[in-house]
Amino acid sequence: MKKVLVAEDESSIREFIVINLQRSGYDVLQAKNGEEALKLYEEHGDEIDIALLDIMMPIVDGIEVCKQLRSKSRNIGIIILTAKTQEMDKVTGLLVGADDYVTKPFSPSELMARVDALYRRVEAIGKPSSKEKEGVINSGEFSLNIKNRTFFKNNKPIELTHVEFSIMEYFFENKGVALSRSAILNKVWGEKYLGEEKVVDVNVRRLRMKIEEESSNPQHLVTIWGYGYKWMA
Repeated sequence: MKKVLVAEDESSIREFIVINLQRSGYDVLQAKNGEEALKLYEEHGDEIDIALLDIMMPIVDGIEVCKQLRSKSRNIGIIILTAKTQEMDKVTGLLVGADDYVTKPFSPSELMARVDALYRRVEAIGKPSSKEKEGVINSGEFSLNIKNRTFFKNNKPIELTHVEFSIMEYFFENKGVALSRSAILNKVWGEKYLGEEKVVDVNVRRLRMKIEEESSNPQHLVTIWGYGYKWMA
């Protein structure tokens, strides 16, 4: 069954989220703080597909929970819940491993659209790829193994989240082509995604920190100012 971990200290918001998830067919684990969330993950980690984490939680905050969950699993889907005033926290959350964020207040339709979209990507990881027969895509010193979803630089593995892998796959399929932020957003997050293009920028920034010699002077994930990005190798 589809399982979601919800960590939110405000009981009214947590109940609102849980009710909507259950109506949509999700099994839900609830935590009222970050410490409880981490304990639940230790007990049920293999079953959890997605974690919804409020940033401002007592004992252990959402950023730290996100960081720890991502260090334990590259495949779990993580959505952080933020307030409009927590702009920097959105970026920080994405940089430490979150796949997406939802800004409070949010509607049931927006919440479920984001959760469903992320679940589809998480679920797709365990399914055979239509490109499985292609095996490995090479680009300069980099290689992307479609079948087992691994990424290498000079034959050394680099850990990617499922979102990062999907972004790199799109770049490898379009080497040297300028891809707009909206094109990347539609390809990786889906055409019905309701979020901002900023999520693309932060994920590219995170990828640069993993693959570039100098992330501040990228040679591979090149910015096309006012438009998007291009892969060069």
